[in-house]
This record gives sequence, structure tokens and C-alpha cells, in this order.
Amino acid sequence: MPLPSVKSIPDATRQINVVGASGGIGRALVACLLDRFPRARIAATHHRGDIPFEHDRIAWQRLDIRDPGAIAAWSSRFGQVDWLLNCAGYLHGEAGGPEKNIRSLEADFLLENLRVNTLPTLLLAKHFSAPLKKSGSPILATISARVGSIEDNRLGGWYSYRISKAALNMALKTLSIEWQHSHPRGCVAALHPGTNDTRMSKPFQAGVNPQQLFNPEYTASRLVKLLSQLDPGQSGNFWTWDGARLPW
Repeated sequence: MPLPSVKSIPDATRQINVVGASGGIGRALVACLLDRFPRARIAATHHRGDIPFEHDRIAWQRLDIRDPGAIAAWSSRFGQVDWLLNCAGYLHGEAGGPEKNIRSLEADFLLENLRVNTLPTLLLAKHFSAPLKKSGSPILATISARVGSIEDNRLGGWYSYRISKAALNMALKTLSIEWQHSHPRGCVAALHPGTNDTRMSKPFQAGVNPQQLFNPEYTASRLVKLLSQLDPGQSGNFWTWDGARLPW
């Protein structure tokens, strides 16, 4: 008997957890999921400040995704999770910004990229392994970036961000192999959302073709469509927002 796709999960029993839901893409994803699955329950996390918006089907949780104990405590609240989506990411901040050359590399900035862009997905996979296994067709997906593709790297620069996303991609690919045995009905995916008009990308939008600068709401709708079509046979791939596959 073929394994079911995620489309076969009744909306009434769907539990969707969205990490980093206060960012541009995360917030848009939550809004899209509320519309696409009108009976699903959504648990969403934010890092600091007020929650973006309230809804009777959203349970908000303030969460530091760099804290293993906090992720473990949050995961213990769920008996079953169908989709676990990680939208949190770090490109620039107090620790610095993307490097133009190797002379600009700073250890603290590289480590912060790894703490936010790579480690949380591993912690989420570890602590949500049991709740996801109870789903009929679980999905674990993380927002990655095309610049994390080693084969696609033709411009150089951006050492810390590229390294952290390449490490993330390796983590997801490795997890997909393990879950072929432990979560045979599951699917693991790395997602490239393109360049979106968000606070994170704002300092780097000047050189972007306006036609390639996406509205987060549009991107969210395409990602939800993609996720809804994935099945276990497609686990362990790197997808663009429009459903094309990227090389690792």
C-alpha cells in the first residue's frame, strides 16, 4: 500500500507549529495556513516583543530558538504534530553583517549565524521527533537559502551566512536519511523562499531586480502549496518557492 501524502491528513486533526512566526515570511505563513486549513491548530513562536496578531486558533509562545532547554520544554506540550516549519533566520544584526571578503570574517558573527540558522533545526528535530512520529504524514521543513548551495555558489562572499545555510542543508539531508527508517511516512525539506521584501533583506534590496523581490504573502502561499504536495518519496530535497529543486 502506498504511503499517504500530507494532503490526506484531515484538517480537523492537523497540528502545525511555526517557529519564527514574527518575521516577515513566518508571519505570512501563519496567515496563509489559517486560511488554507480552517480547522487546523497552529502553535507559533516569536522571539521578542509583542505577538504580530491574535487568533483563536493560534497559540503563541515566546521562544529563544538557541536554547535547547526552551525547545525541549515547548515540545513537551504536544502529543502530535503534523507540520513543523522553521522560519527563523539570521543575516545581520549587532554581531555584524555579511562579509564581502575573508578579511571581514569575525568569529562571533559566524557563531551567531550557526546558532540561529543551523542549530535550531537540529534541536527541533530532536525534541519533536516523538510528536511528529505520531502523525500520519509528518513534515519538517526549514527556510534555507540558495546561497547555501555549494554547487550554486558562483559569487563568493557572505561566508558566515553561506556556511550556516550549507550546514543546515546537510543537517536536513542527514535527518531525511535517518527518518526513512524511523519516520517512514515523513518528509524533510529545505526551502528557498527567494528574496522577499522583509526587514532582514531590506539593506540588500538595492541590487535586486524588482520582479525578483517577492511579497511575503505571495511566497507563503507558494510554500504552503509546495508543502501540501510533498510525500515521503520526496524527502531530503532542497526546494525553491515555486517547486523547483536546487542542487545541494
